[in-house]
Amino acid sequence: MIPIHSVTMATPDISDEDPNQVTQPINGQEHRPDKPEEACGVFGVYAPEEDVAKMTYFGLYALQHRGQESAGIATFEDAQVHLHKDMGLVSQVFNEGVLERLPGNLAIGHTRYSTTGSSRKDNAQPAVVETRLGSLALAHNGNLVNTVQLREELVQTNVSLVTTTDSEMIAFAIAEAVNAGADWLEGSIQAFHRCEGAFSLVLGTPVGVMGVRDPNGIRPLVIGTLPGSNPVRYVLASETCGLDIIGAEYLRDVEPGELVWITEAGLASYHWSQKPERKLCIFEMIYFARPDSIMHNESLYTYRMRLGRRIAAESAVDADIVFGVPDSGIPAAIGFSQASGVPYAEGLIKNRYVGRTFIQPTQSMRETGIRMKLNPLKDVLVGKRVIIVDDSIVRGTTSRKLVKALREAGATEVHMRISSPPVTHPCFYGIDTDSQDHLIAATKSVAEIAEQLGVDSLAYLSWEGMLEATQEDTNSFCSACFTGDYPVAIPEKVKRSKLILEKVVV
Repeated sequence: MIPIHSVTMATPDISDEDPNQVTQPINGQEHRPDKPEEACGVFGVYAPEEDVAKMTYFGLYALQHRGQESAGIATFEDAQVHLHKDMGLVSQVFNEGVLERLPGNLAIGHTRYSTTGSSRKDNAQPAVVETRLGSLALAHNGNLVNTVQLREELVQTNVSLVTTTDSEMIAFAIAEAVNAGADWLEGSIQAFHRCEGAFSLVLGTPVGVMGVRDPNGIRPLVIGTLPGSNPVRYVLASETCGLDIIGAEYLRDVEPGELVWITEAGLASYHWSQKPERKLCIFEMIYFARPDSIMHNESLYTYRMRLGRRIAAESAVDADIVFGVPDSGIPAAIGFSQASGVPYAEGLIKNRYVGRTFIQPTQSMRETGIRMKLNPLKDVLVGKRVIIVDDSIVRGTTSRKLVKALREAGATEVHMRISSPPVTHPCFYGIDTDSQDHLIAATKSVAEIAEQLGVDSLAYLSWEGMLEATQEDTNSFCSACFTGDYPVAIPEKVKRSKLILEKVVV
């Protein structure tokens, strides 16, 4: 067996909930955050002349917003793989000493939020498996929907699964094909045909780095080049902000159903799926991806401002000031102000130094409304009719507390505008939106939600407005969390675990 060098650090185990988002119970969901939980971030680089471990560290640092539970890097030094992964933020898992012990000419990395498999060190990525051709390291963003079937097939061939993640199953499926005689390319393609759902992958092997997207391209993956490199060296990342941080130049997206194979010979492209149909997750554009990341040749900041202008046109209201919930609601609030003429102001200040904390507030602190992340500006709000803009409402917990805090700060009217439609269905493709009965818009009308939040008025952006604002083909996005129209069929057993309501009231 090829040796694996592993260094671990004593970092605290991180739970699935974010204790910084202090909430009150709604539908029995006490302490759950009021946003869809992130996807994951993946990164890969082939550059024998560079410090690939350090480049991957900074790439993951830029992708930290996509997952804060665990992080890992695998480097390949010819046939030997070096692996380090642990629970915690990228800056907690790695230091100079650890990175120095990760030599190699190529690397892949991962920062994780658990959407399949619990939050524990064993499930941290990259996943590394052994094959007849050497080690394979895999980093995965997304979720398979045929996990149960694939697991049963692998167990029947005496595969010893170490984790509870679908990501490890993809790695073992590739290993199975390789061990049966296929090369890296053939074995990978055989395995991808066994996978259903969302998967943007970066894979490391002794000879090169692979980047792959599922036939619908539900999760993003981009290709960059290192400036001045000769021969040209390539970088893969979930978003362009992962390229920017290391000075790499955006080349293009990995296409849905495409595999790019990066070796010493350069970059080769293979369209492994015969029926690609682009269905990019629209929530990547609304919320998940960083506003400075580029999609469709513009920053997402620009798209989010258009969302704000659109909802201002759809749901105008008289008010004195408009502001966004930091940070994700700010671009839409600026767009709302531009379109409506209502002055933009800052009504909430965010504590950006709050990371993961393991100290729980006391019950008395909860009752008095502890504000760890957001605090109202009283002198800005007092006596004002305010419009607060946010990108989404999932459970309604944080929104209700914010409205209460704004009124206590002196706002005379509070109007809420949401720059996306009501979230009525759970996601099965790599976002944790919980089961359907815990989604406030799945069980309540807009008027009922407004009453529960305590606002004077509430309006959501229309589904048509959200898609038209992309200025792209509106059929090229997955918006199943708003409609229940899933582009990849969900097995009944999986569907029943989250879709428990017969109908949705909107």
